[in-house]
Amino acid sequence: MSELGRDFCFVGSQYPIQIGGRDFALDLLFFHRGLNCLVAIELKVGRFEPEYLGKLGFYLEALDREERKPHENPAIGVLLCASKDDEVVEYALNRSLSPALIAEYQVQLPDKQLLQAKLHEFYALNVAQTEEG
Repeated sequence: MSELGRDFCFVGSQYPIQIGGRDFALDLLFFHRGLNCLVAIELKVGRFEPEYLGKLGFYLEALDREERKPHENPAIGVLLCASKDDEVVEYALNRSLSPALIAEYQVQLPDKQLLQAKLHEFYALNVAQTEEG
């Protein structure tokens, strides 16, 4: 947890979301104080599958509609998989309207500064595309 940095605040694991009378559970939910947004993290023990992206998008929409406060920015999603095929990821992301990153996870997290820089880069890309659209 400390590797994520001081601006990450843990909200919950297996965070419950109810939509349409059905129950869902988001693997991990954080709030990033610097970015002023919820950060949903989905963990997959196998290789990346395209349907994981749809599920993450569903969770982000639910968070934005049901959990996000008026002064907060839209939620950001992180999908961590044990492995990925770059071509499958490219096809899955090609028509996506939202920016997304899929990464293979490692037993040890990358350097804290690198992780923070990538998150800020992802957020800036998301804001720029939101302003364009």
